[in-house]
Amino acid sequence: MDIKHTITDREFGGERPLFESHNLRLERVTIREGESAIKECSDIEAVDCVFEGNYPFWHVHRFSIDNCYFAVGGRSALWYCSDLTMRNTRIDAPKMFREMERLSLEKVTMTDADEVFWRCKGIRARDLTLIGGTYPFMFSHDICIDGLATDSKYVFQYVRDVELHNARITTKDAFWEVENVTVYDSELNGEYLGWHSRNLRLVRCHITGEQPLCYAENLVLEDCTFGPDCDRAFEYSSLQASIRGSITNIKNPRSGHIVADHIGSVTIDENIKAPADCIIEQRQK
Repeated sequence: MDIKHTITDREFGGERPLFESHNLRLERVTIREGESAIKECSDIEAVDCVFEGNYPFWHVHRFSIDNCYFAVGGRSALWYCSDLTMRNTRIDAPKMFREMERLSLEKVTMTDADEVFWRCKGIRARDLTLIGGTYPFMFSHDICIDGLATDSKYVFQYVRDVELHNARITTKDAFWEVENVTVYDSELNGEYLGWHSRNLRLVRCHITGEQPLCYAENLVLEDCTFGPDCDRAFEYSSLQASIRGSITNIKNPRSGHIVADHIGSVTIDENIKAPADCIIEQRQK
């Protein structure tokens, strides 16, 4: 990034104070109350800055944000942008990251993760923390995250082409209507995990919560473990599952193969869907 001009230790407020700026570095700059401070800009660096006004980064391309802070008033701060690198940043504002492409984030914490990362493409993140809020990552695709901690509700719905490592997700209705998602070495806590998913693969994951992984198509589990509250699992799903330890209850899987060290009970009733030929067995000692 060829930065030609630097602004240091300044404050800006009001409407569009840095509109259509290019090749600009901001150091210890505070954006006070107002709107659209850095709009229609490109090749911007922001270091040790504070953003208090609404919508500071809209239609911005090729920019970096390092060691910055977005206050509650800086809501909806990053929309319709591309080629962002963000590091060591805390965000207290909701509704961040909309309609964006090619995001790289590291050590970012969001304390109000309400409706963040909507319709984004190309998210790469390490050590990402999302607290509170609903529907993170809705309708986004091409996502790779290593190190995610979140208690947001309804996380990862309607996403596709996702790779997730070392996550701890405590939520409800996670991974609904997803396609081509693989999760490695993660803890997934919450009810109704992965319903209506397609090509969801879980590798060495621990799963808790009622009625997990129902209505799933081409579901794969490799060496996963289940908490005792996981009853009525796999209803109407087609799957290949290798389960370590015990699973409490399996209900009406549609097709495939399930093997576990111990199965508490199996429910097969008149409501099972064709082809109704899933093989369910305990692993031989």
